[in-house]
Amino acid sequence: MRIVQKYGGTSVGTFDRIKNVANRVHQLYKEGHEVAVVVSAMSGMTNKLISMAKEMADEPSEREMDVLVSTGEQQSIALLTMALHELGVPAVSVTGRQAGVRTKGSNTRARIEDIDPAYMNKMFTEGNVIVAAGFQGINTDGEIQTLGRGGSDLSAIALAHSVDADICQILTDVNGVYTADPRVVKNATKMDEISYEELLELASVGTKVMQSRSVEFAKKFNVPFEVRSSLNNEPGTLVTEEKPSMESVVIRGVSIERNQARVTITDIPDEPGWSGKILTALGASEVNIDMIISNIANDGKARHSFTMNSDDLGRAQAALKSVLADLPEGALETEAGIAKLSCVGIGMRSHSGVAATMFGALGEAGINIGMISTSEIKISVTVDEAQIDDAAQVVHDAFELGS
Repeated sequence: MRIVQKYGGTSVGTFDRIKNVANRVHQLYKEGHEVAVVVSAMSGMTNKLISMAKEMADEPSEREMDVLVSTGEQQSIALLTMALHELGVPAVSVTGRQAGVRTKGSNTRARIEDIDPAYMNKMFTEGNVIVAAGFQGINTDGEIQTLGRGGSDLSAIALAHSVDADICQILTDVNGVYTADPRVVKNATKMDEISYEELLELASVGTKVMQSRSVEFAKKFNVPFEVRSSLNNEPGTLVTEEKPSMESVVIRGVSIERNQARVTITDIPDEPGWSGKILTALGASEVNIDMIISNIANDGKARHSFTMNSDDLGRAQAALKSVLADLPEGALETEAGIAKLSCVGIGMRSHSGVAATMFGALGEAGINIGMISTSEIKISVTVDEAQIDDAAQVVHDAFELGS
């Protein structure tokens, strides 16, 4: 079996943990598997390198930042390869360039264009374990580029696709994907499997196990992967294409996202073009909008409400000044201290009453709902941030996800 494993920064954060990873890989090698390992920089190393850059320049160039921070992963791959050699495992470390990862787009947030697996396949043929640097590649000009947040997960899934791996394993400090954050919901349970689409929705509404674009890549190229712990050998959560049996589970998981804010513009003329002006102004200031609600009052004037991360609230207010200048009767209302609660499950497509169950449970607990947003397999609501933990627990219990 050909296996690609990815280990995050905490899994290789100390010399002892690197040796632990080497022992795990050694065991797979002894069992006769072909193994490629993608590793992140040691925990804290990327931040240390960024701090070093700030000592040299207030605003270091993105090109040079990519050259600098990519060395964190190269340090990890060299150390892990040395540890494997000590165990008698033939292993070779490879950078993003050697792994054939070709990127495009801007420095510090590049995208993978394609991967040439020729060198890696050659290493497999020669009987080597491959230890590859995640988070990096080179563009058509031969310059190093990094992939941004979650880049090592993306590297692992893309490499698994390029070498036709049987499975990609994302090893982290959690045992898999849970029905809710176990730090918030005490009876949260680990799921045996979940569809790409469900995990994408959970990732988009606050679940931190995987970055959305890694799951999107896996879904696009049908790369099955497993999220499991690097600290034990227990099975994790298999992420795969949707199966008919999955619809029997109405709600797969509950997710929360704190630190949200709402912005409302009132007294907007009910005329074409205003929504475009508002969204253009926010987009130009790089304010990421989440939930959007628009309605018309009895006086014929419209109200547009948006949610966003509270950190973007100041920029949103500044960006909308030009819009308000063209709205003599318009006003801007803001509300911080809110959070988002979401229920996700492909079973919503074939089961009714999901919203009624969710809203009923929140109502019985005395938790007031603000904005509501839905998709085919997701329902999201805003609540007071002080009540978000209780809200998650009562909704989780209402759908019996702990059983």
